[in-house]
Amino acid sequence: MRVSRLISLVLLLQSGGTRTAAELAEQLEVSERTIYRDVLALSAAGVPVYAEQGRAGGYRLLDGYRTRLNGLSRAEAEALFLSGLPGPARDMGLGEALAAAQLKVAAALPDPLREASARARQRFHLDAPGWFRDAAPPPLLGELARAVWEDRVVTLAYEGRGGAVSRTVEPRGLVLKNGVWYLVGRVGAAPRTYRVDRVRAATATGEHFGRDDGFDLAAFWTERAAEFERAVLADTVTVRLSPGGLRLLRFAVEAVAFRAATEGAASQPPDADGWVTVELPVESVAVAYTQLLALGPDAEVLAPPQLREMLAAAAERTAALYRR
Repeated sequence: MRVSRLISLVLLLQSGGTRTAAELAEQLEVSERTIYRDVLALSAAGVPVYAEQGRAGGYRLLDGYRTRLNGLSRAEAEALFLSGLPGPARDMGLGEALAAAQLKVAAALPDPLREASARARQRFHLDAPGWFRDAAPPPLLGELARAVWEDRVVTLAYEGRGGAVSRTVEPRGLVLKNGVWYLVGRVGAAPRTYRVDRVRAATATGEHFGRDDGFDLAAFWTERAAEFERAVLADTVTVRLSPGGLRLLRFAVEAVAFRAATEGAASQPPDADGWVTVELPVESVAVAYTQLLALGPDAEVLAPPQLREMLAAAAERTAALYRR
């Protein structure tokens, strides 16, 4: 697993001297490209790893830098990488390991730095789930998290949109998006995505799978999310918006649609009334009707005619209601 490998990499460098990427790759049984990515990840996390050029060059830690991870268990050390997400860590069954790891790290810090964690907790808090969502984690999240940590193949009973299906999956990772947990798993040759709250049962097959160091969970999710947005917003409507309507649009449509509208508005001057005309990506005419209805008189649909007629009829019904 990448987390334990990063910890091993820090401890190897901490043992002293300068080590080449080839040496580190051999000791950790990975490719040199993986070492390059891991060193970048450590640097981004604040670990002072330096590269020395030349024939005798390689990687080393800043002189005097020490990390005291030696006393941590594997689970505790891995949980540390989720220390900014106490709620999700607890949901995955890592709450106790995270608390123990934080205590050990705090005890290892010198007195001037021991207050750092308390100061950070007083000033910053990440609340990952969206508003108005059930705070309870999906029932099988902990079991799936263990399968992800341990690289265990599982058979899922999954309630998809087309009905119940059974899939044997290599669980590669878990993603928390706007309060919803997703499992990324390989089925055959391709990775797929499953909503954890739709998993009805997860049974370990007793097999383990080997991880591909070239698979980047974050990169995969970013690409898949962009594909999903493009697939969902397959239609376009032409809308004329007042300045207030353009501001309110962010609360009525998807973020990607709002970005497209604001980019279109920025590329043209407003008309004599101060309004702008934009091409708005939408899922369908029916969905656009519901979304644009929320903007009331601050939005005028120009095309397609069907949507314009639907909103005009809604406006007439609303006016008649208030005239009575």
